Amino acid sequence: MRRREFTVGLLLAAAAQSVRAQQRAKLHRIAIVEASSVASIDDPGSRLWQPFWKELRRLGDVEGQNLAVERYSVEGGPRSDIDLAREVVNRNPEVIVAVTDHNARAVHAANGTTPIVWIGGDPIEAEFAASLARPGGKITGVDVYARNEIWGKLLQILKEAVPSASKVAFLAMAGTLGSQLQVLQEAGQRLQTSLILMQIEDSTPSEYQRVFADIARERPAAIIVHARGELLRSRQLIVELVEKSRLPAIYPWREYVEAGGLMAYASDLSELGRRMADDLHEILNGANPGDIPIYLPTKYELVINLNAAKAIDLTLPPTLLATADEVIE
Repeated sequence: MRRREFTVGLLLAAAAQSVRAQQRAKLHRIAIVEASSVASIDDPGSRLWQPFWKELRRLGDVEGQNLAVERYSVEGGPRSDIDLAREVVNRNPEVIVAVTDHNARAVHAANGTTPIVWIGGDPIEAEFAASLARPGGKITGVDVYARNEIWGKLLQILKEAVPSASKVAFLAMAGTLGSQLQVLQEAGQRLQTSLILMQIEDSTPSEYQRVFADIARERPAAIIVHARGELLRSRQLIVELVEKSRLPAIYPWREYVEAGGLMAYASDLSELGRRMADDLHEILNGANPGDIPIYLPTKYELVINLNAAKAIDLTLPPTLLATADEVIE
């Protein structure tokens, strides 16, 4: 009888210890500030977020169990980006996940002590990091463009599609383009192609129509579209205006092709989503973001829409089609 009582006592003690351990398990609080340019955070079809959540679950970070997630969008209401950033940091999350340089800069300015996992452009140029290997501050994450090297590749692919192109329009939002424009100009010199910068002052239909009228007067042979979120949000209008101009165009996001555009060359967002989750997991477990190297994409995808090519009577070289990761017919 005593042995039985002793055994039951051990079982009860072990159960109580397990309950106490579960109670002691820390509930991590994070905030995600998205750009709302493509798919939302919870879209199961998102090539960025679906791998992000899957990787977090694999690592043991599960929303509703040991992870509390607050979601924010810069387009969620009339508040300014600064006000939104202040609201986010005032909630005191352990880590903030920020999509785009703009959002990362806003939340960092609101409170420079909260760790940030970011995805965006060149972190050195944006002054987020001292170096790729050792950022040194409170921001780490993923560089979508591999420090702007992608821009020269975009022009190279466009030149393969239209070998006779001697003049190419670069559609971008007004403002500082940094080294991106320089990279394109240097690639243009190598490919004997001049570049015309066509800047959108405000992301409105009338402004896009004005700029495309200017493009028509310049008579370029093709168009490259910049990666800014404002442009991406207006991708359907841009694709329609490009088709009306009957010019071949290449884009930095696959979503343009899904909207009917001709070609896109972009980093694989699923790879980047998984890497963001890895960085977040490390920080939640005590790592210093300044010690986590900035991740550069290793996989890019070329997507070609043959329907768009037919619409402007463009015959693409078989060699280019053979290198595409996906051809939409």
